[in-house]
Amino acid sequence: MNAYDIDLDRNPANFQPLTPLAFLERAAAVYPAHTAVIHGPLRRNYAELYARTRRLASALVRHGIKRGDTVSVMLANTPAMLEAHYGVPMTQGVLNTLNTRLDAAIIAFSLDHAETKVLIADREFSKTVKEALSLAKVKPLVIDYDDPEYSGAGERLGEIEYEAFVARGDPDCAWAMPDDEWDAISLNYTSGTTGDPKGVVYHHRGAYLLATGNIVTCTMGKHPVYLWTLPMFHCNGWCFPWSISVVAGTHVCLRAVRAPAMYDAIANHKVTHLCGAPVVMATLLNAPENEKKPLPQCGGILHRRGAAARGRARRHEGSRLQRQPTFTG
Repeated sequence: MNAYDIDLDRNPANFQPLTPLAFLERAAAVYPAHTAVIHGPLRRNYAELYARTRRLASALVRHGIKRGDTVSVMLANTPAMLEAHYGVPMTQGVLNTLNTRLDAAIIAFSLDHAETKVLIADREFSKTVKEALSLAKVKPLVIDYDDPEYSGAGERLGEIEYEAFVARGDPDCAWAMPDDEWDAISLNYTSGTTGDPKGVVYHHRGAYLLATGNIVTCTMGKHPVYLWTLPMFHCNGWCFPWSISVVAGTHVCLRAVRAPAMYDAIANHKVTHLCGAPVVMATLLNAPENEKKPLPQCGGILHRRGAAARGRARRHEGSRLQRQPTFTG
């Protein structure tokens, strides 16, 4: 023992576990009126986004969600998906974003393996969700998300609609920091193409580090405008749901990656950043001329990354947990 080991113990005054949840709290305090979310005609500022995530957390806690419980979501890139990235871990629960492109059998396996307590499902995916629930052993509370921007087929399956559920919560609730930064924040699954899906667990520390690393890698300044061309179900959107709050940016939601919608969003909202596999860029570049729009603000500022998630995680297969290294791309 030496002098630096005496009276310098860790305590709440000098240490907090790293978590990306604090990014939203700060953005709402410093830039409460700045636009946080755009979705069709909907606009929400940071004060409103923070209040809604706390409402969601409060409603989940009142339902019984606690540390280590899994809340699964089957959602497109919508405001509800963004809110889940904060509201679920604010309960010390774990967010499981399901791949909307997978079949019912794989979704059912994931629900069972995750021991899902609550499932929030977009009406667009009701056919798959309905079959998955019939196959699964777990019987979660099902919450329907009926997105006003979606007018296609689908039915409500749950006991309550998302907005009604959120309304049950307290917008001023004191959300819970993780007990340890090594605590799980999210659970993702592989597609199951070579057997049963494999689970990957992100912890709060890893999500925090990758979220901040994204800002450096993408040379993001204050108030970027980020277009959601990357599915948030894919490795938590490479942690960008948390990154954008670091710099109080604007999330532009996009249900489907189609050239006209992307060009409209980039042009109308002055998008500065987006992510995606090469096919996303090819969709933009190869669009018919009548679908393209001038993008004067995009001189070298669109950001593209490869197709894999990059964050410190623990892989979780059955009862085994293995630490995985951090990668950048």
